[in-house]
Amino acid sequence: MAARLREHYLKKVVPTLTQEFGYKNIMAVPKISKISVNIGMGEATQNAKLMDGAVNELGQIAGQKPVVTKATKSIAQFKLREGQAIGCMVTLRGDRMFEFFDRLVNVALPRVRDFRGVSSKSFDGRGNYTLGVKDQLIFPEIDYAKVDKTKGMNICITTTARTDAEGLALLRQMGMPFRQ
Repeated sequence: MAARLREHYLKKVVPTLTQEFGYKNIMAVPKISKISVNIGMGEATQNAKLMDGAVNELGQIAGQKPVVTKATKSIAQFKLREGQAIGCMVTLRGDRMFEFFDRLVNVALPRVRDFRGVSSKSFDGRGNYTLGVKDQLIFPEIDYAKVDKTKGMNICITTTARTDAEGLALLRQMGMPFRQ
């Protein structure tokens, strides 16, 4: 499955983008370099057991073991101590990244209720795209019966594109469903 999207990139996306932007060299064509998936669990300060569920679910979704992120500063108003676990993240590259992107675009996003496409305004100015997901149940790997609490996540797609227009064209060619 991962090879399918890579083949699509090499055979269809590269020639299309080369023609559209007039690249002289195929190495100049933008590509997806990594995908980071992050779950921030602010409530984990009160209930440490919530972290275990988030780590397990992110591991199932991404297909690799997540890293637990810890607080760098103590903040008294939030009852937060330095070094306390407050989230988990995973960085995907290579075949796992293509496979995750394929599942995200073709399986998970169409399962969102009232889905009309993702916003094309979530680019950062350098061709990278960030997308927020409100609950983890859109991924088919998650068993509905075992979920104790819905957890949102941020999915950041890092590309080698120099501008937002190039990044948008790349992701649109890769099959990302942008709003019209």
